[in-house]
Amino acid sequence: MSDIKFGTDGWRAIIADDYTVKNVIRVAEAAALFMKERAMQKVVIGYDCRFGGKMFAEAAAQVMGSHQLSVVICDHVASTPMVSLAVSKLNADLGIVITASHNPPSYNGFKLKSSLGGPSVPADVAAVEKHIPDIPMKHLVTLDKMKEKNLLAYINLEDLYYNHVMASFDIEAIRKVPFRIGYDAMYGAGYLIFPRILPDAVCLHCDYNPSFHGQAPEPIERNLVPFSEMIKADPLIKIGIANDGDADRIGMFDEDGMFVDAHHILLLLLYYMYKIKGMTGKVVISFSVTDKMVQLAKKFGLEVEVTKIGFKYIAEIMAKEDVLVGGEESGGLAVKGHIPERDGVWMGLVILEFMAKTGKSLRQLIQLVYDEVGPFAFDRDDLHITEEVKQAVLAKCHGDQYTSFGPYKIERTEKIDGFKYYLDNNSWLMIRASGTEPVLRVYCEAPDRVKARATLDAAKKELLG
Repeated sequence: MSDIKFGTDGWRAIIADDYTVKNVIRVAEAAALFMKERAMQKVVIGYDCRFGGKMFAEAAAQVMGSHQLSVVICDHVASTPMVSLAVSKLNADLGIVITASHNPPSYNGFKLKSSLGGPSVPADVAAVEKHIPDIPMKHLVTLDKMKEKNLLAYINLEDLYYNHVMASFDIEAIRKVPFRIGYDAMYGAGYLIFPRILPDAVCLHCDYNPSFHGQAPEPIERNLVPFSEMIKADPLIKIGIANDGDADRIGMFDEDGMFVDAHHILLLLLYYMYKIKGMTGKVVISFSVTDKMVQLAKKFGLEVEVTKIGFKYIAEIMAKEDVLVGGEESGGLAVKGHIPERDGVWMGLVILEFMAKTGKSLRQLIQLVYDEVGPFAFDRDDLHITEEVKQAVLAKCHGDQYTSFGPYKIERTEKIDGFKYYLDNNSWLMIRASGTEPVLRVYCEAPDRVKARATLDAAKKELLG
């Protein structure tokens, strides 16, 4: 059997290659053994829109039942935040989500959620990984037998989530905004819940399509061109919200169909939570997030902590401390008053409530942030390269062999997770290898988009020749 390793956010593999029912059974048994070791009793299992989701989820459920563990499973597609919320609301000990998040449609995956309603902490994930057996269990209890033993219950996790949303937001104010709201589900798990919350939203890709029409459901600018064009074609749409495959990440567009990245959304969340709602707490961001977050947090007198890449590190801090806003560059964001979990639908509603309460457009809200910390732009290149080239680049980074990227000299370097180079053109460039794909990610923050692009182009030439 193949060797199974958990990456930044769970185990992911190509369906019918390494991601098979037998391997899901192996991982599920590891989770079951971990639960029994900790005297845990109850697990919530959910699955998103990907191929075979229900089949893989029910296989995992059978493993749990075979170990006499109680299972709550979603009765149809659920987002990752729905599962995390259910773990918290139903007093479960663990959550399992069958999803590969933003990865291409050929992938599926296996995420672990803690009893607090967020990602399992790294130590617990490592403990589960150590329990993965070499061969899968052969004799599993049937789902019918589990029902007979009261070990299995099917629950509508969407209803649970919807009721929580309705109790937490001024939905009537949002529904009465004098403009249209655009929504792109990217064929992901948000395709039912967002239109349910906001029935008048103008929706795109809100259909069940396990192939995602061949597009990796990652809400970044280059993947959302049809959505941008839809917004540009309808002058009544003043904001566009997009979610990824399991609806825990977010991307946005302003009234002109211009992309608003996670860095700007994080700044908006911090501004709204502190300045408008009057809330306080720690600000926790991953290493690749804009330095403007540190600047704004300090301006507000709030403590800041920078973590390694991966929302699990942010969630671990949220579980122990009073955190106002937490987030990462990839669009996984969280706020106080909700579960310690990324939630793309929830974050979209926070920004919509910000607009409803202030009467300002998204661009006007961004200007409020710029008035505090100054304008900036962020861009990222994903360099698909061979393992040999990737390792050669990383070796140079580890050896501090880069002194400049084109005409831009390196002034200082930080190495919390990856390599962040502060340059003499008032920009920074970061290099980090992907934990789940054969990709080298290169990030850049600069005063404007032109400078960001020029810096990334210079870096690509230096790195790849």
